[in-house]
Amino acid sequence: MPSLSIGIVGLPNVGKSTLFNALTKKSVPAENYPFCTIDPSVGIVPVPDERLGKLSILSNTKQTIPAVIEFVDIAGLVEGASKGEGLGNKFLTNIREVDAIAHVVRVFEDPDVIHVNNKVDPMDDIGVINLELVLSDFETVSKRLANVNRDAKRGVKEAVAEEAILKKIEKVLEGGHMATTADLSDEEKFIIKSLNLLTLKPMLYVLNTSEANENINIDQEVGKLGLFVKIDTVFESGFDDLIKMSYKLLGLETFLTTGVEETRAWTIKVGSTAPIAGTAIHNDFKDKFIRAEVVACDKLLEAGSYAVARDKGWVRTEGKEYIVKDGDVIEFKI
Repeated sequence: MPSLSIGIVGLPNVGKSTLFNALTKKSVPAENYPFCTIDPSVGIVPVPDERLGKLSILSNTKQTIPAVIEFVDIAGLVEGASKGEGLGNKFLTNIREVDAIAHVVRVFEDPDVIHVNNKVDPMDDIGVINLELVLSDFETVSKRLANVNRDAKRGVKEAVAEEAILKKIEKVLEGGHMATTADLSDEEKFIIKSLNLLTLKPMLYVLNTSEANENINIDQEVGKLGLFVKIDTVFESGFDDLIKMSYKLLGLETFLTTGVEETRAWTIKVGSTAPIAGTAIHNDFKDKFIRAEVVACDKLLEAGSYAVARDKGWVRTEGKEYIVKDGDVIEFKI
C-alpha cells in the first residue's frame, strides 16, 4: 500500500488538533493556546466506503477491513515562521515530510477561542500561511540555484536542465505565488523532487465553520484558490467528505477483494496496472502475475453473487496492461 500522509496545517487555534482528535479518536493536546502541539501526532483514519459493508453482506464475510489514510497533526504556523518565529523551522520541516496539505481555516466566530491575530479573517489567514510556505521554498530554491549554477556554467546537461526549472519556480515564488502555479511538467517535477517543495504539495482548504455561521463569500473566495471542503468540529460534520477528498488529493483509489474470510479495500495509486495493484496484497503478485478476474463492485452487488455476475458476462479476465479502476473487485491469479 502506498505510504502517503496528509498534514493538518494552519494558524494556531483554528481547530487543527480538535479536528485531528475527532478524526482519529486519538488523544493529543487541544488546549486553547498557541504552540500546544510541538511534535506532530500521526493518526490512521479509515476511509468511508459504503461498498465495503455491502460486499461483506454479499460474501457473509468474517472480517471487514477498510482502506486507511494517514493524517499528521502539525503545530500552528505563525507569521514569520520561515524566519524561525514560533518554532517555525521545525514546523516547516514537519510539513515538508508529508505528501499533501490539509490547510485548516477558521471561519467561525467565538469570543472564548482566541485568534492569534485577534480577528477572524479567513482570507488573511490563508495568505499568512501560504506566504510562509512561499518564503520557505524561495530560500530552498535560492540555495539550490547557487549550488547548481557552477555545474550549469560548465555545461553539465543535468545542471542546465535543473537550473532552468529552478529559475521558473523562483520567478513564481518571487511574485508571492505557490510553485503549483509554475505549470511544471511531470518530468520537471521529478527532476526537482528531492527539494520537497512545500508549495508544490497538493493542498485542500478545510473551512472550519459553524452551522450557525454560514459564509457564502468565503466559499467563493477559497474556491478560486483550489479544492476546499467545509467541516464543523463542534458538530463533527463534513468529516467523511474531508477524508474522501484527502484520499483523492493524494492520488489514491481503492480496489476490493471479497470472500468468506475477509472483505477488504486496498489502496493503490490512481493509474496502477493490475500487477502493480497486486503488490498492495503481496510484492510477489507483480512478478508472478498471470491474470486478474475483475468485476465492477456495483455490478457484483446488482448480480447478488459471483455466479450470476459470470453468467451475465460482467466478470472479465484482464492481463498485465489493465489499468485498475476505483471499485474494481479483483481476484488475482498467480
